[in-house]
Amino acid sequence: MTNQSRREFLKTTALIGTAVTGLSSKTNGAQTNQLSEDRMGVLVDTTICIGCRKCEWACKTSHEMETAPLDSYDDRSVFNVKRRPDSKSLTVVNEYLNNETSSLPIDVKVQCMHCDNPACVSACIVGAFSKKENGAVIWDGDKCIGCRYCMIACPFQVPAFEFEVALKPDIKKCDFCFERTKIGKIPACTEICPVEAVTFGRREDLVKAAHHKIKNYPNRYINRVFGEHEVGGTSWIYLASKEFEELAFPKLGKDPAPGVSEAIQHGIFAYFVPPIALYALLGGVMWINKNKKIEQGEEN
Repeated sequence: MTNQSRREFLKTTALIGTAVTGLSSKTNGAQTNQLSEDRMGVLVDTTICIGCRKCEWACKTSHEMETAPLDSYDDRSVFNVKRRPDSKSLTVVNEYLNNETSSLPIDVKVQCMHCDNPACVSACIVGAFSKKENGAVIWDGDKCIGCRYCMIACPFQVPAFEFEVALKPDIKKCDFCFERTKIGKIPACTEICPVEAVTFGRREDLVKAAHHKIKNYPNRYINRVFGEHEVGGTSWIYLASKEFEELAFPKLGKDPAPGVSEAIQHGIFAYFVPPIALYALLGGVMWINKNKKIEQGEEN
């Protein structure tokens, strides 16, 4: 990168920074949150799940992520350690002791819950997250600046930062198979499940079906549908035979999480330079350093 082009870039960055510092510190990044009565969801019946982990394989395959052969997922030793979704696994299955029948453990699939009022959407200062009409919460890499507010705001601790790729750090999480569902397909994990422990459908219908199961089989389920009301409701809802907190679900109230994240965000930036100005400067530094490395590589 020449000195002239570097000066031009810094001049542009300075102009951007000067312009945006005059904006209100309540800049929200034009987030979108589309709630439809016909939004979709998934009902997870943990009393049916057999822990085959085929959903993990299908998720990786559908998203063109590196994965082992399907038969290798028969290895149940992974259940010795509690796992969380990360940059290499957008969904995982964990196993818990069944107090009623020790020979039949309880298996629980974990992924982004696709909240009705997502904290990540509210917390993102550049609008990189959005809630789509079909229920999916989507991340846009072209907008993301890597601040990781979404990771802090998420009540389920789901968004994962891809640290391995230094020059292109991405936020990784389940996207509700948005590319599949928008053309009429169902999520890969629900399609492959051999016992129909995960059911894709209209969220309102799934909530009714969940309560119908509880009413018909009161000895099989606790009287609670997790995700029906938690943090304002989620697209993924769960049935279980024991209290959800005993299955590593967070203890949450009914109030939407964005209220908390917005209060924190606005409090932090109430008397400081708006985030966009700050990140314009940081982005400029990163851009210069990146081009410097490229030039050095070309010279070598």
